[in-house]
Amino acid sequence: MELILMLVIAVFVLSYRQQNGENVYQFITNSIKTIYNKYAPYSYEEVRRKSKELGMEYGPKEYGTQVILIGGLFAVIGYMYFYSIAMAILYCVAAVMFIPYLAFLRNKKTYSEFIFEQIQVYTSNVINEFNTTQSFVKSLEGVRDSGILEDPVLSDVRLMIDMSYQNGTIDEAVEMFNQKYPYYMVKNMHQLFLQITKEGAKDSGESLENMMLDIDLLVEGVYRDKMDREVSHKKFLMFGIALYFLVMLIQFLLNKDNYKAMLALPYVQILLHAVIWINSYFIISGEKFYHEDTGGE
Repeated sequence: MELILMLVIAVFVLSYRQQNGENVYQFITNSIKTIYNKYAPYSYEEVRRKSKELGMEYGPKEYGTQVILIGGLFAVIGYMYFYSIAMAILYCVAAVMFIPYLAFLRNKKTYSEFIFEQIQVYTSNVINEFNTTQSFVKSLEGVRDSGILEDPVLSDVRLMIDMSYQNGTIDEAVEMFNQKYPYYMVKNMHQLFLQITKEGAKDSGESLENMMLDIDLLVEGVYRDKMDREVSHKKFLMFGIALYFLVMLIQFLLNKDNYKAMLALPYVQILLHAVIWINSYFIISGEKFYHEDTGGE
């Protein structure tokens, strides 16, 4: 009875979506996109659009290559573990379903690196402008009009200027920018300007020069960390993929016929599935760590 009810609901959804010119795949993807955009810190569309502008978005050829490589790898793994065409197809399909998530991580990393470069430009040029204007808001206006910033940082600098004039103080504008871009260089620079503004420091040249040195050291550290991550990432992937093929060693030690006989035992099947899932979880976690925000806290 429950099966019949589920089939009726599925037929209703299919017919309804077809009548409205929207297939089930589009309905599911649109629903997922709506939920993600509601709760994510920034939308996938924003990240993807910036990746396209920077020429880092994958095209059909690159995605096709990923489908072949990743899907083919897990098809081999599924068959090699269970000697079952059905399991090979199941793991192939499951692996391909994760490709959009990997694409999001890659685009997010591109977006994060772009934002970090923009923040580096923002902090360095505000300090340089302040040496001339001796006014934080005037420095922001100079950076805004210089044409060196791009959205979304440019729009937020404009908002800072408007908030500073409306409130008669830079406190709220600085707090807004700090929350949106939680980088050490931003917080440290803003803290220095708040101190200069409130205490009326007459000679801020040395402090600003030290701040520029700190920014340079921080940027150098971030890019060194990026290079280290890339090296570690390659080793991590090679090690993770190699772990999948340890089952070949087990088959060699047990003999393939004995291994196939053991596959009839339910707990052996569960154990083999667990090995694949656990190793896959750690690989995906490693990918997420590798694509984490650049320069953030």
